[in-house]
Amino acid sequence: MQEMQIYGVSFDLVGKQPIVLLKTAEGNKFLPIWIGHPEAAAILMKLQSATTPRPMTHDLVADMLDQLGAQVVRITVTELRENTFYAQITVQQDGSEVEIDSRPSDAIALAIRAEAPIFAADRVIEESAIEFEGEEVNEEEIVSEFKRFLDHVSPDEFAVDEEDEPS
Repeated sequence: MQEMQIYGVSFDLVGKQPIVLLKTAEGNKFLPIWIGHPEAAAILMKLQSATTPRPMTHDLVADMLDQLGAQVVRITVTELRENTFYAQITVQQDGSEVEIDSRPSDAIALAIRAEAPIFAADRVIEESAIEFEGEEVNEEEIVSEFKRFLDHVSPDEFAVDEEDEPS
């Protein structure tokens, strides 16, 4: 399991779908996850410190957990199965932890609000991450390369057929 940071939110130029881009805390691997427009807005709003007059869904969940004396310990992108990423939210209350199944987009939106760390399973990174070579990361080069990648990729290309996997 590797800790991840939110590198940004962008749009797939072909299908106009939002993508959250996670980067390994150590190294130059980037994990693109296609998400919905409402979740992209929720992530971007918090990243940009925007507020709303009334709590949005992820703010409401964070407030409820806080009022119940629970806290989000971490979120983890656990697997990619049939073109769909899966995640878990780890919540701690009264000394015990509970794992809650979640879409990665909702988990990330909640993690930002709870200031909880984001992780991805090693297998997810191995199967789906894009790696950039070299010690120094040139942000313009990464953005340019990622845009070229997005111009020609579809979510189906992240699927791994079990027949193609090495035994």
